[in-house]
Amino acid sequence: MDITVEELHQKLADKDSFVFIDVREPYEYDEFNLGARLLPLGEIMGKLDDISEDKNAEIVICCRSGNRSGMVKSLLTQTGFSNTRNLIGGLVEWQQKFGNTVP
Repeated sequence: MDITVEELHQKLADKDSFVFIDVREPYEYDEFNLGARLLPLGEIMGKLDDISEDKNAEIVICCRSGNRSGMVKSLLTQTGFSNTRNLIGGLVEWQQKFGNTVP
């Protein structure tokens, strides 16, 4: 099940416990980010061991528009991760609704 920007905003405001991964490139992350762990799409396959301990945790994945994070969600699901969620609309949608603010 994917997640909307409104749902993510609430999770961040409530300081909910979840794994948060941003799969954009470092220059995109430097321009604006929500505090997620940066794991660029091109590096995910090599970093699966780093996040394997979170196979059963809720993982929210974000990118600019939701396309790259959707690919990573599929990849993680195929490799046994049980609770991955793609941020619908990505950070473009976030900025349209909330600007550059992070709760």
